[in-house]
Amino acid sequence: MPKMIFVSLPVADLKRATAFYEAIGADRNPQFSDDTASCMVISETIFAMLMTHDKFQQFTPKPIADARTSNQVLLCLSADSRNEVDDIVARAEAAGGTADPSPKEEFSFMYGRSFEDPDGHMWGVNWMDMAAATIQPDMANA
Repeated sequence: MPKMIFVSLPVADLKRATAFYEAIGADRNPQFSDDTASCMVISETIFAMLMTHDKFQQFTPKPIADARTSNQVLLCLSADSRNEVDDIVARAEAAGGTADPSPKEEFSFMYGRSFEDPDGHMWGVNWMDMAAATIQPDMANA
């Protein structure tokens, strides 16, 4: 069975956050959702657990960081094409998010953009031509 990832995100307004993630293509799984959390299915193996602040605090004694002013994690989703990258970012912006809070990545074998959700959580969306990427110089040193 492939490994699955559940990314838990604290949100100020659960209904607004749920609508935002539905607008960018995620489906809400009612089996794992209630009035304190929405399980958003991004793919068969990727889930965003949107939680009210009170619910999120049940899992950690640490304070919740304000994602609009600080960043603890960078999240990135793959896309099947450059057009899909642009489409996801456009849907995020139309749903109340911020498009391109960080610079676009433009390489011959890779294209990436980003968006922030209404709570300030930043997501990257990248397309990569894997065959072309194998002959490119090491990106870690770029």
